[in-house]
Formats: sequence, structure tokens, C-alpha cells
Amino acid sequence: MKTCELICNQESGKGIKGKVLDEVIRKLEEHGYKTKIYFTEKNGDAKNYVKNIKKADLVLSIGGDGTFNEIVTGNYQRKDKLILSHIPVGTTNDIGHMLGLNKNIIKNVEKILDGEVKQVDLGIINNQPFFYVAGFGKFINVPYQTSRKLKKKLGHLAYLINGIKEFFQMTKLYELEYKIDGVSYHGFYSLILISNANRIAGFNNIYKNVKLDDDKFEIMFCNITRRKDLVKTIILLVKTGITNVPGIYCHTSNEIEINFKEKIKNNWTIDGEKLKDE
Repeated sequence: MKTCELICNQESGKGIKGKVLDEVIRKLEEHGYKTKIYFTEKNGDAKNYVKNIKKADLVLSIGGDGTFNEIVTGNYQRKDKLILSHIPVGTTNDIGHMLGLNKNIIKNVEKILDGEVKQVDLGIINNQPFFYVAGFGKFINVPYQTSRKLKKKLGHLAYLINGIKEFFQMTKLYELEYKIDGVSYHGFYSLILISNANRIAGFNNIYKNVKLDDDKFEIMFCNITRRKDLVKTIILLVKTGITNVPGIYCHTSNEIEINFKEKIKNNWTIDGEKLKDE
């Protein structure tokens, strides 16, 4: 019999109820999987658990984007890689959207079990992996600074509330140099995004024709600071996509080197969580 390691973060989104979890296990059993469940209790649990799994035919996470990032990180730190998939129950679920999944947990399980195994691109920043986005600058702190309690109560609205607060704060420009495909650039920027997705922070169709397996990431630098220009940018992002917005500079590549001219105090984020040194 095949084995499935089911890693469940009950703190993600509004959680998952016992009856639904029982139905997930039943679906796995119907497809020939013997399932072992692991419930996370704190940050890092899912990563460490996956890192130390002896053997499994499938590792399936139930949680938000951060939960999936943890199982990807744990798998990245293994010598023998495991097959991963994800059931989204978080607040924004950008990764679930990337994978063609929706809010129906049981239908998502059926899609996964009836699907096929594919290799996808994985980004690495300072030797730590991210699946869909790494970012720095304006608005980047909103996902990890929004409290879990508020997210459980208000859902995606909690991010919007904190995003509005960030909107009215001063926008800082960072002087930096970056190098892509042998070409060097210099400038002052308020936001950096390196992504492999057409949906970020709940905004759809930011990029067009994104592929998960083309060995390329979409890279964006923004130097917009004025509030009225930020509003125009958001409107244009929704209407035309990111590549047609003044003040935004886009690249496509599989390697980038960024050097800041000053010591930075703010954190990068990867897949919606604060990037921590390991």
C-alpha cells in the first residue's frame, strides 16, 4: 500500500473541521494510500517534519501558503526528494490558485489524486527556497504582521485593513544595484518582487502567461512613492497587468544578484512569510 504523510496546520485560515479531515483520509484510502497525520503546533514544525520523513509516496499539506513553503523547504533540505502537494485552507491561498485549486477541500483532494506528477521551478534566496514569491519593500510586511486572530475573524479583509495602514505611511526608496543576465542596473526602488505566479496577495492576472516549469521567474522593481501614483498603479495592475505600469521595471530570468547600498532593517518575505536567517 502507498503511504501519505498528511501535514495539517489547523491555525491557517479558519481551520479545518474533523469531519472534513475524516473525508480527506477516506478519499486517500480509496486511492490506495495509508495515511499518517501530523498536526503542526508552531512555525518550523512542518519543515522539520518533512525533512525527517524516512519514506513516503506523497506528502500533502493542509494549510496556507506559509505551510506549503515549509514543506517545500523541508523537502529542499533532503537528499531524497518527496512528491508534494497542497490543500489550500489559508487566508489568500495564492499557491492553491497557482495549482488550479479552489475552496472545496474534498474536490481539491480528488483533483490531486487524479492528477499527474510534474516538476516545477523553485526559487532560492540566500539558500532558502520559495515556491511563488519573494519580495522586499512597500506592503511586503503586511502578510506576516497581520495577526492570526484578525485573519481568522476577517479573512482576506484583515490584509486589506493592514494594507491601507501601510498605504498612508511614508514610502521609502532603497538605493541598490542589481544584475540580471550579465547586465547591471542602478536605481532607487520602493518594492521588489520575484515571482512565479500570476496572482500575488489575492490580486489576479498580475502577469500574463506565467509558466511554472520554464526555468524563469518574473522580476519587478518599483520606484513609485506618491500615494496618488500608487492608486493609479493598483488600477492599472488590475486592468492591464504589471508590465504596462509606469514606474515599474520588469525582467524575466533565472538568476538575479541584488546589492543594497545601505544596511536594510526591513525583512524580505518568501511565500507570504518573513524570511529568517538559518
